[in-house]
Amino acid sequence: MNILGVIPARYASTRFPGKPLAMICGKSMIQRVYEQASKAISLSGVIVATDDERIFEHVVKFGGHATMTKTSHTNGTSRCLETLMMPANKNRQEEFDAIINIQGDEPFIEPAEIDRLAALFVDKKTDIATLVKVIENKEAVFDPNTVKVVMDVDRFALYFSRQAIPFFRDAESSRWFDKHTYYKHIGIYGYRSEVLKKIVSLPSSPLEHAEKLEQLRWLENGFRIKVEITEFDSISVDTPADLEEIINNGC
Repeated sequence: MNILGVIPARYASTRFPGKPLAMICGKSMIQRVYEQASKAISLSGVIVATDDERIFEHVVKFGGHATMTKTSHTNGTSRCLETLMMPANKNRQEEFDAIINIQGDEPFIEPAEIDRLAALFVDKKTDIATLVKVIENKEAVFDPNTVKVVMDVDRFALYFSRQAIPFFRDAESSRWFDKHTYYKHIGIYGYRSEVLKKIVSLPSSPLEHAEKLEQLRWLENGFRIKVEITEFDSISVDTPADLEEIINNGC
């Protein structure tokens, strides 16, 4: 199976402009993500998809593959599709079976997690793949910034929510954490190529609008999201303060 790893990277972040080029102990964030992703044995190639020439030139300079994409994309999913529809680079013309959308702000992403995600496509019923992790503290269960997931017996996602799910009707909320294993969503996705082409054109859905979670649009339209449980919790850099904390901890 040919799987392409795509790292969407834009310069104009609201909370952290120029984030992909921020330096972390001698290397830029985007270089660290690229190098980690390139260690994944499941990927046939890795490419940075950007709308900024500074990022493009930087990636090429450190020896990576990059492509320029439109500035009109509203999310990484559509940027991945544009990348899929063009050659990964001048020397390669493969048809990719699946795409893995690798977050450009996770400089220490584990290559094994990418491989774990890619392995989910062995199941022919998998349209989209993602990862979850057991929630280890009670506070996170009720934190709306922690997206919870419930799955069926075959580990296909039933629903994602910012609320605590499941709701225990016959127990006080203080006891829920002790009664059930809750899972949080780890925001990395893989898509079969033909599925990616379909989901990008879907209109916004009621559940997506309510929870502000793009994956609910896919579920509402009948696409199956296969889930794997991981023990690794990636570190994302959302703000300059996050970056400072990483540097202060010795990278």
